[in-house]
Amino acid sequence: MSKSVYFAIVVALGGFVFGFDASVISGVRGFVATEFNLNDWQQGFVVSSPTLGAVVGTLFAGFFADLFGRKKVIIAIALLYVVSAFFSAFASSYSMLLIARIVGGVAFASLVVAPIYIAEISPAKIRGKMISINQLNIVIGLSVAYFTNYYILQLSGSSASWVTSLGIQDNAWRWMLGLEIVPAMIFLVLLFTIPESPRWLALNNRETEARAVLLKLNIHNNANATATDAEADAFIKEVKADSQSASKNTVPVINLLKSLFSKKMRFVLLVGLVVAICQQATGVNAIYFYAPSIFEQSGVGQNAAFSQAIWVGIINVVFTIVAMLLIDKLGRKPLMLIGLAGVFISMSIVAYGFHNATYQLTETSIQSIDSVENRAKLSPILGKTFNDDVSFKNATIELLGAQEARDNQSSLIESAVTINSTVVLIGILSFVASFAVSLGPVMWVLLAEILPNRLRGIGIACIGAVNSGVSFSVQLLFPWELANLGTAITFMIYGLLAIIGFVLIYKMLPETKGRTLEEIEDIFGVRQTSS
Repeated sequence: MSKSVYFAIVVALGGFVFGFDASVISGVRGFVATEFNLNDWQQGFVVSSPTLGAVVGTLFAGFFADLFGRKKVIIAIALLYVVSAFFSAFASSYSMLLIARIVGGVAFASLVVAPIYIAEISPAKIRGKMISINQLNIVIGLSVAYFTNYYILQLSGSSASWVTSLGIQDNAWRWMLGLEIVPAMIFLVLLFTIPESPRWLALNNRETEARAVLLKLNIHNNANATATDAEADAFIKEVKADSQSASKNTVPVINLLKSLFSKKMRFVLLVGLVVAICQQATGVNAIYFYAPSIFEQSGVGQNAAFSQAIWVGIINVVFTIVAMLLIDKLGRKPLMLIGLAGVFISMSIVAYGFHNATYQLTETSIQSIDSVENRAKLSPILGKTFNDDVSFKNATIELLGAQEARDNQSSLIESAVTINSTVVLIGILSFVASFAVSLGPVMWVLLAEILPNRLRGIGIACIGAVNSGVSFSVQLLFPWELANLGTAITFMIYGLLAIIGFVLIYKMLPETKGRTLEEIEDIFGVRQTSS
C-alpha cells in the first residue's frame, strides 16, 4: 500500500465515524421519543441537532485548517467525536442528549477537512478515487450502525444473564450510541501517524517539511512512483507561485472572504452551491436517519424495519464502490446526471407505493395491540377505510391521544395498512443506489477540485455550511412532513427537487476528471497569476 493511500484511509476514518454517528440515531429515535416523551418537532431536533452543530463546524473548519494545518484540525475533530459519543450514551435528559449530539455535529467538519487533505496528497489521475475513500468510509459507517442497531435490538429481547448484567434490555439506545466510542478512539490514535499536507506546508513557508512529505508521496500523474527531489521542488514552486498571498500566514480572513465572493469567483461558487444544495435537498438524510421509521410506515413492524434498514447500508456500500470505479473513467458530470435521474425515478416509485396504500383496523387486526383499554378506544374506527396515512394517524391520535398514538404507531400501521411494501423497499433501495453512485461521493470530489488552492479551505467551509443547513432543514422537517403532508407527498417533493437539480447540473457543470487542480482553475478562469 502506498503512503498516500494509507494516509487517505486514516483521514477517511473520520468518514466512518461520521457515518456511524449520523445513522445510529435512526435506531435510537423511537426509544428516546418514548423515554423523554418527545413530540414530532423534538424528535426531528434529536435527529437533526448534529447537523446544526455541523453548520458551525463546517463554517470555521476550512479557516482553522488553513490557519493551524489540516492535521491538527482533524485531531481536534476526532476528540469531539469521542466526547459526543460518551455524553450521548449517558444522557439523562432531552437537553443533555441534544447538547452531546450538537457537539458531535461540530465534528462533522471532517466532511470538509478530509477531502481537502486527501486532494492535497493525491496524484491527479486517481484523485477522484482517493477522495471517494472518505465517502466509502461514510457509507460503511452508516451500514455498520444499521447492523449494530439491529443486533442490539435483538439482544434487548434476550433473557441471557450477560445481557441483563450489561443493562442492554432497558438501555438499548444507550448502547447503540455508546459503541461509537470504539471507532472514534481508533481514529484519534491513528491520526498521529500521518503527516501534514505538503500543500499547506509549502503555502506556509515550511518548504523543508513539505519536501520531506513529498518524497514519501507522488502528487503528479505517475501514481506508481514516489516524487523525486526535482519534482518536489517543482511542485513547491508551482504551489507558491499560484498562491503567493496565501503563503503569508497573516492573510486576514476578511480578505479571503472578499476573494471568495468576488465577481471572478461567482460562477465557481454558484456551481459549488448548486451541487451542495442538490445533495441534501433530494432527501438523502431523511432516508438514512429515519430508515426504520420509513419502513415501519409500510407496515412491516419494528423488527423487520430494523432488518430492512440493513439493506440500505449494504446497497450504499456496493454502489459507492461502483462510483469509485467509475468517477475517474466516466467522469463527475455523467455520474451526477445519472444519479439525479435515478433519484427522481426512485422517489416516484416510493410515492406511488404509499399513494396506493389504504388503512383499516378490524377486530382481528387490533389484537396485536397489547392494551385492552386502547383497543376499546379504537372501536369507533373499526372497519372504516382511510385512503391516506395522515387521516388514519389523525383519527388514532383523536381516539388515543398524541402520546399513546405515537408509542403504538408501528403496531397500528402494521395492523391497518394494505400496501405493496416490496414496491416501497425497491424504491428506497433504488434511491440509495442512485445517491451512492453520484451525489454522495461526487460532491466532495468536485468541491475539492473546483475551488482554487488559495481559497479551498474557506470555500469548502462556506459551501459545506450551506450543505449542512439544508441537511438540518430536511431532517428537522421530516417527522412534521410525515404527520401533516403524508409519505406520498413528502417523497414526491424530493423527486421533483431532483429534476430541478438535473437541469441545473446539466447546464452549469464542466467536467474535471483527469486534470490537475491548477488546470481546473484555468477552466473556471480563477487562477491567480500574480501576488
